[in-house]
Amino acid sequence: MQPKIWMNGRLIKWEDAKIHVLSHVVHYGSSVFEGVRCYHTEKGSAVLFLKEHVRRLYDSAKIYRMEIPFTQLELREAVLETVMASGLSACYIRPIVFRGEGALGVNPLKSKVEVAIAVWEWGSYLGEDALEKGVDMRIASWRRIAPNTTPSSAKAGGNYLNSSLIKMEAVLDGYSEGIALDMNGYVAEGSGENIFLVRDEVIYTPMTAQSLLPGITRGAVIKLAKSLGYEVRETLISRESLYVADEVFATGTAAEITPVRSIDKYKIGTGERGEVTKALQEAYFDIIRNGNDKYGWLTFLPEPKQKANGMHREVAKA
Repeated sequence: MQPKIWMNGRLIKWEDAKIHVLSHVVHYGSSVFEGVRCYHTEKGSAVLFLKEHVRRLYDSAKIYRMEIPFTQLELREAVLETVMASGLSACYIRPIVFRGEGALGVNPLKSKVEVAIAVWEWGSYLGEDALEKGVDMRIASWRRIAPNTTPSSAKAGGNYLNSSLIKMEAVLDGYSEGIALDMNGYVAEGSGENIFLVRDEVIYTPMTAQSLLPGITRGAVIKLAKSLGYEVRETLISRESLYVADEVFATGTAAEITPVRSIDKYKIGTGERGEVTKALQEAYFDIIRNGNDKYGWLTFLPEPKQKANGMHREVAKA
């Protein structure tokens, strides 16, 4: 049985969540969205970075002149409502705002703005062993968009056509992921992850002005790294700096903190997860697995009640 989908203010059946083929988003990619995770921690199920994700969704919508017909508080409550209605203790959450019917042309201003939230089960994004053994990446032949063309700080659907090209190229060539360079040839990001490297226990990551998405997990990792005593530098990173790094790791809602063992068939460090990456993983996983959150990043859900026959769940009221 599929979880219900929240659409334009109410929960509906999965199969009823439909849009018209002439919706603006189908033709022009006019959507903004978020990827959010709900974890089953030792202290109960909790949504990670809920407030931060919803705020970024509204920022993205504002950049594209999309007026969301709900407040941020209403949408946060809708996310929790959708998760609780699903009966899932852990899931991936996809809030999306898109332009529907109203006009078919580049000008989207007459198209209705619609909002939906879906949840589903989603395991390790880059493979079950990736978090420990690492993944193999390649430098993509596709570069990230140039500044002042398409706003990279907006998490917009159309931006991900570039990501799809990067991802497909990598997968078809036998890699897990691709790393894109910016218009000047410096390291930008993966198709759906931010990139970090470690050299002599100093952590480096590209600047947000390099046409990359300022990831929420990226920001959290920077904060965790500093709390552990590591120096973090946001700077220009050359392609070859990745090859000679002691460690490289990728961050994202789906990828979490994933070590990179090789890039373009260059072994990174020892070819295994490094100590800095491991320390950051332990700090991050202590929050999302154990619920030990001193930063206020988790929003806990009420525990679901079990019906007598044990076959169905009744969602606890908030």
